[in-house]
Amino acid sequence: MIDQTERQQIIDLIKREVVPAIGCTEPIAVALCVARATELLGSLPKHIDVRLSANILKNAMGVGIPGTGMIGLPIAIALGAAIGRSEYELEVLKDCTPQAVEAGRQYIASGAIDIKLKQGIAEKLYIEVRVEDTNGKEALAIIAGGHTHFVYLVKDGQVLLDQRVASKAEGESSEPQLSMAKVWEFATSTPLDELRFILESRNLNKAAAEQSFCGHYGHELGRIIRNSKTEHAVLGDNTFARIISYTSAACDARMAGAMIPVMSNSGSGNQGITATMPVVVFAEDNNCSEEQLIRALALSHLTVIYIKQSLGRLSALCGCVVAASGSSCGITYLMGGSYEQVCYAVKNMVANLTGMVCDGAKPSCALKVTSGVSMAVLSAILAKEDKYVTSVEGIVDDDVDQSIRNLTSIGREAMNETDRMVLDIMTHKGV
Repeated sequence: MIDQTERQQIIDLIKREVVPAIGCTEPIAVALCVARATELLGSLPKHIDVRLSANILKNAMGVGIPGTGMIGLPIAIALGAAIGRSEYELEVLKDCTPQAVEAGRQYIASGAIDIKLKQGIAEKLYIEVRVEDTNGKEALAIIAGGHTHFVYLVKDGQVLLDQRVASKAEGESSEPQLSMAKVWEFATSTPLDELRFILESRNLNKAAAEQSFCGHYGHELGRIIRNSKTEHAVLGDNTFARIISYTSAACDARMAGAMIPVMSNSGSGNQGITATMPVVVFAEDNNCSEEQLIRALALSHLTVIYIKQSLGRLSALCGCVVAASGSSCGITYLMGGSYEQVCYAVKNMVANLTGMVCDGAKPSCALKVTSGVSMAVLSAILAKEDKYVTSVEGIVDDDVDQSIRNLTSIGREAMNETDRMVLDIMTHKGV
């Protein structure tokens, strides 16, 4: 039984992890760190020195930066210094204008920005920004462990914040300790008014998809599925096709740098989209009540947060595996599924998508998201019929929480060499 204190802790956890973000969260987190360092300096830096962990570098190389029509870190860094406001957190660049973009281009051309891989760190989410003005004054800001989590701030040689030693190692947390049983109990028993805030994830992510349908973003996967003859001739005019089109469309817009917010989950906009849109579309197509939708979204998003607690913020495992597992739980619930059937859905997801490699944030993430949500629907359908992958097959365990731990241990530990290889390939193409 979840008491009122623990329930409030879980609500607070969701509100911290399910937040609006404009643009891919890795380059935006770098822009946030630059913005804070620049604020400490008090003027536009003459030089910006940026040192990043491999996972941040990988996820920031090929993605569009909102409002710029440009790709990658240099413009994110330039705008972070010029117009970024750290109080906006993951919406740090929302004041971007065409004039600021042009100034950013010139700033990049001046050679003021230096970006390198940070050597000798274990933290997978690490951003270090040192800025210097024309008089030789410096400021330093470091984000680690979370996309908005500052652990070190220095101004003119004076340390203003130092949580580097006190910070928890990745995988350790003082957050509420979850299990699938607790996730289910929370989502299905918490008073509805305490969960109603989760509907904002529907509002933001559905709006992003619908804007994408009207434009030309990324590979246009969502728009093509919705607007061409393909949906009717191949996929049919049905809930499954709309789940794919809405989810991939929102991802198309985000990865292309559309200047619209999405609701993220655990530091990833794509995870937030994938945890939200399949559940929303299924609920709307099947005339589910508002209460059912709210509880299904809470179940989906909290499942993602639970899995990420042991996986870590960034890994070589594609986040769509985690997020689609959450949406599969939400769809199973909307189908009238029991707790046991929700666990079956998780086991089906673990059995099928483990090992999908993350090779950075980029427009083609829409394809991986589509793979994930397709399997989310199939897993839910099987689960509702009491069909699931058993413990004699692969990494699936009789215990659903152990199955999740098996998944996350592969993503967190076994795939580290894969991560290094992916980054090496990405940084040596054409060399």
